Amino acid sequence: MTHDTAPPHDLTFWSFVDYAVQKAEQELPSVNADAMRMVLTLNRATSMVIYDLESTVHRPRGLTWPGFRVIFALWLAGPMEAKTTAEISGMSRAALSALLNTLERDGLILRERAVHDRRALQLSLTEAGYRAILGGFRAHNRRESAWADALEPDERRELVRLLNKLMAGSTDAQAKFRN
Repeated sequence: MTHDTAPPHDLTFWSFVDYAVQKAEQELPSVNADAMRMVLTLNRATSMVIYDLESTVHRPRGLTWPGFRVIFALWLAGPMEAKTTAEISGMSRAALSALLNTLERDGLILRERAVHDRRALQLSLTEAGYRAILGGFRAHNRRESAWADALEPDERRELVRLLNKLMAGSTDAQAKFRN
């Protein structure tokens, strides 16, 4: 195959992983195919789960995936500075800043200046935000359970162990966390 060869017509989001690895190996014989397959598979599996959660649970309730992550963090960790919220929810401060306008407009969060540092922004859930996360998370957890049911309990524990090992061992990864 050359770079001009059209891909097969029956490619899907999931089957593209095999196709991409095979094509990359042909184009660049020195490619680390196992690493490529691992990262593509992880990325695509994550995308599928997130798409499912966002489209079936959060969008129907008026939330985006990032919006859910923010109110989820505030629900479980309590009021906190915006920079901590950004870190915990896995988004940049700039992305969080833009999102806060929507969450505040929708009455889900409250922004105030932090008492200890007037330059810092303190975020908290409103009563409406608290009700939204309780209702949304019940449905969210039912979808999580549906995904998890594909694996036996020991397989789920092993998957989590391996993902933790991957994160702990990726010392060369420069962007483990967003700033």
